[in-house]
Formats: sequence, structure tokens, C-alpha cells
Amino acid sequence: MLSAENDSLRLLLSQARVDAWDLYAQSSADAKANADADVLQKLIVGELHHRIKNMLATVLAIVSQSLRGVTEAEHARQAIEGRLIALGKAHDLLLQERWSNADLGQIVRGAVAAFDDPQASRIAIEGPDVRLGSGAVIAIAMTLNELCTNAMKYGALSAAAGRVEITWTINPATQAIQLNWLERNGPPARIPDHHGFGTRLIEMLGKQLNGEVALAYGEAGFAYRLDAPLASLLEKPQD
Repeated sequence: MLSAENDSLRLLLSQARVDAWDLYAQSSADAKANADADVLQKLIVGELHHRIKNMLATVLAIVSQSLRGVTEAEHARQAIEGRLIALGKAHDLLLQERWSNADLGQIVRGAVAAFDDPQASRIAIEGPDVRLGSGAVIAIAMTLNELCTNAMKYGALSAAAGRVEITWTINPATQAIQLNWLERNGPPARIPDHHGFGTRLIEMLGKQLNGEVALAYGEAGFAYRLDAPLASLLEKPQD
């Protein structure tokens, strides 16, 4: 009787080892397939990003060569270069996040880094944690580049005592986000005679996010405000 039970136990243990090995082998195969797919996806995204960067570099070279020696176009050349560089930086950030989403604070800090001195910062940044979809990342980064460029040339960052405050808040009741750019201690902001491309660009980028853009010009300095549905900033672009 005891011998029969031992035989049965050995059989069960043997079967358990076989089942366990089958499960292990299957899980290993699944894990390898997932790992291979993950590696392939990274390679594809990396190659796509590389080609985009090459395309931007080519466009930048064409612009520089086309406008070289044309003194009246120097401002346009610098503006175009700045916009393409800002677009490239936004792509860099998205690649780090695998083109899913990125933290707004990281986007803001990355966009203003070239215009500020970390040892004596003149740009204050404050807001809650919120992750934005890839389309919003590019729109916000491009907008901030325009605002920084304008502030360096005509606004608060052109004056030694000038300061910029970038803040954002989320209204839980309306599920809306408000992004503010406020300049202080700089020259008074004057209403321009006409809207240049930079102004039209930031207004267009705001509309792209289904938001409303408000620009204010006053003695205290220039101010920008974006009010947009949070869902528009979180959603991924359609395939």
C-alpha cells in the first residue's frame, strides 16, 4: 500500500516537473518575443527620430544658405533657426519618453534652458505635475520658444532686472488647464502695429490645442495666457 502511494507521489511530482518546465519554456518564449518586439520598436522609433533630425538639419542648412548674405533677412534666418531648433528639442524629449507623453514641467524647463542662466535664473517656473500628449508637447515647446525669443529682443529678458514667471494651474471642476507667461521689470510692452508671424504662430498653436490665447501689453510688461481643455493636451494624435 505504501509502495503504491509512493509510486503515485513520484508520478505526480514527475508530472509537476514536466508541467512546470512547459510553463517556464512558454513564459521564456513569450518574454523573448516581447523583448524582441520591444527592441524592434525602439529601433524603428530611433530610426524615425534620426531621419526627422536629419530632415530638420537639412531644412536648417537650406534656410541658412538661401538667406546668407542677405542682410535684410538676417532676423528671419535667426527666427527660423530658433524654431527648428525648438522643434528638434521637442522631438528629443518625446524620444526619451518613447513618443507617448511628457511632463509639462520638463517641457517648460527644456524650452527655456537656452534663454536662461541656471546660476542666476531669471525665469521662475511653477505648476502641478501633468503629462501631455505628443502633439501638445510640440505646441507648448514651440510657443515657449517664441515667447522667450520675443522677451530676449524686446521684453523682460532684454533688461538686466527683467524677470519672467511661467505658471500653470488645473481647474478640477472644468477639467481645464491655464498656462501663464508673465514678464516683470522689463520695458513697457507696446501693442504692435501688426501681428507678425511669431504672434500668429502662438495663436495658431493655441487653437491647435482647442484653447483660447490671450495676449496683454502693458506698462508692467507682456503677458500670455492659454486656456485649454485638459483632454486636448492629454490625447494622443490620431493614427
